[in-house]
Amino acid sequence: MFYRKNIPGWERALRVIVGFCTIAFGLLGMSASLLAYLIVATGLTALLTGFVGFCPMCAMVGRRLDSEPGKEKP
Repeated sequence: MFYRKNIPGWERALRVIVGFCTIAFGLLGMSASLLAYLIVATGLTALLTGFVGFCPMCAMVGRRLDSEPGKEKP
């Protein structure tokens, strides 16, 4: 199944950077606890949505990218 990207390029880059930082904090900055694993899972989610370019939560609220710049949405 293919999904249309709903995250702009600058936000994708930001999600990848924040995802790596969050994973590093969860693995290195905290001891092995449930909270550390939740932080790593959050970082993985941000990283995955950054690489793929599709966020299911953004799609649920109706966020879309313009396919053609300068053309208004109906």
